[in-house]
Amino acid sequence: MKIIIARTAGFCMGVRRAVDTVLDASNGKKRPICTYGPLIHNPQVLDLLKGKGIPAISDIPEKGEGTVVIRAHGVPPESKEALKGAGFSVVDSTCPRVIKVQRIIHRHAKKGYHAIIIGDRDHPEVIGLNGYAHGRGHVVETLDEVKKLPAFENAIIVAQTTQNVAFYDDVKKWASQTHPHYLTFDTICDSTEKRQADILSIAKNVDAVVVVGGKNSGNTQRLAELARESGKLTFHIEDVEELDMNRIKHLDSVAITAGASTPNWIISKVYRAIETASASQERLFGIPVAVIKMALMRSNVYLALAAASLAYACSVLQGIQNWLVPSAVAMLYVLSMHIFNHLTAISADRYNDPERADFYDRNKWALASFAFAGGGLGLLLAYSLGTFPFVVLLLMSLAGLSYNLPIIPNRLFKGKYKRLRDVPGSKTVLITAAWGVVTALLPALTSRHGFTISTLPALLLACGMVFSRTIFFDILDMQGDRIVGQETFPIILGDKKTAKILKNLLITLALMLPLSSLLGLISGLGYILWIYPAFLFGLMIAYQKRLILPGFQLEFLVESQLVLSGVIALFWSLFF
Repeated sequence: MKIIIARTAGFCMGVRRAVDTVLDASNGKKRPICTYGPLIHNPQVLDLLKGKGIPAISDIPEKGEGTVVIRAHGVPPESKEALKGAGFSVVDSTCPRVIKVQRIIHRHAKKGYHAIIIGDRDHPEVIGLNGYAHGRGHVVETLDEVKKLPAFENAIIVAQTTQNVAFYDDVKKWASQTHPHYLTFDTICDSTEKRQADILSIAKNVDAVVVVGGKNSGNTQRLAELARESGKLTFHIEDVEELDMNRIKHLDSVAITAGASTPNWIISKVYRAIETASASQERLFGIPVAVIKMALMRSNVYLALAAASLAYACSVLQGIQNWLVPSAVAMLYVLSMHIFNHLTAISADRYNDPERADFYDRNKWALASFAFAGGGLGLLLAYSLGTFPFVVLLLMSLAGLSYNLPIIPNRLFKGKYKRLRDVPGSKTVLITAAWGVVTALLPALTSRHGFTISTLPALLLACGMVFSRTIFFDILDMQGDRIVGQETFPIILGDKKTAKILKNLLITLALMLPLSSLLGLISGLGYILWIYPAFLFGLMIAYQKRLILPGFQLEFLVESQLVLSGVIALFWSLFF
């Protein structure tokens, strides 16, 4: 099945700003924190904020305390002043596009203009806009209502930022013919225009359209209306549980779009569900191929195989013959640590990968036993290599186990940094260092040659590729990581800057390998192993150009680039 996700699906700039604002407020502002009215029109986000102790208030009390965040839709000016007067510290997360319309209305109201506001009368954005008209506002929902208004000496016409583009064009056309002195402003957000144009274009080439977003979200409702008007099978859902997969999985093509207030993790969840349902038709020995791949990925068995592959490739680069036991140690360590960290960090997975979170919920005791057995066997194998490898692996295992756990008791320290994961960027750094040690350093230190000049390029390759792989996933998981307070490099630096750094790193690794072979620093494997970082570079480009969408298949391909290193090394060992 061909699955298309609309380029414009998900949070618009204003909604993302509002959500980021309230999450930042929850981390840095004085408690308690609340929002004045629902922050955005999405039930999952509102449940999330409520779970973080950020409720929505509908009435302004006589006396308030703490911080109140104004919703993305904005509020009338008198409401903002009343909140300040009640004693709240006010953080305004009104969408900048809405603020622009507010200023247009306010500026002209001071000159005596009437404001004709085209929008949903009960929508909070429209209520807020009307507050800036100072009694000269007229909210209309249909062209007939517009025509029934009295003729004003001076008037402006504006639209709710999420209004239907075609309807507003009709209003402007009528005004130009009947009241040419009226001033009209193009206030529909360009994000709204692009979403509506996008779905009309996509719907022509698919069998069905799935619109994801709140049932009370105006812009999402309009997307669903446009999809239905195209004549295609249309589903408007708030979450994947509402989707009838039996009507979806046999289709040839499906498009997914989402309203401006729909978070990425919900869109990803719907995409993954449709992807899995369609893939279930492909079978191997009677078992769905998707089930096999998912079991390998969810259990981290495939990632453990990737670690063994990388350790083998680093051994061949260094000319190490006894690679089997060190590769097994790397495999078992990675298997154990990644399972334990997923078990203790399931809150982030609920947003970044809900299916994996469900998998760990259902199988937590079996997975914990599997991880203990793997970790114990890895330590035994490390001990067989010597006391030093055993001590190194033991210390690394203890550090990995404690990553998500509080190290400093509350009674001793009230600050933010109580766990290793609380340190900004720590996840990527620690994963990179751990993989570098078990895949490149341990094979060298347990060989008869020990640490040599060839170990350095191998270590740089291992660390560079694992760093790239982890950062790539961090870019995909930015929204979920921000929600749970995980400060990854993409959150610190921004996704675009991080992606640029990542590309430069991969290019450097691809050039380093053949050059190191040419200088005799590593084996001739470097002449062909450059394909390995080039593969991940190609995946990044494909993702940015939307040739590959975020989902299970992309995750599988990213992990496969680690396995590719072992395949290339084996090919070189056999034929060169």
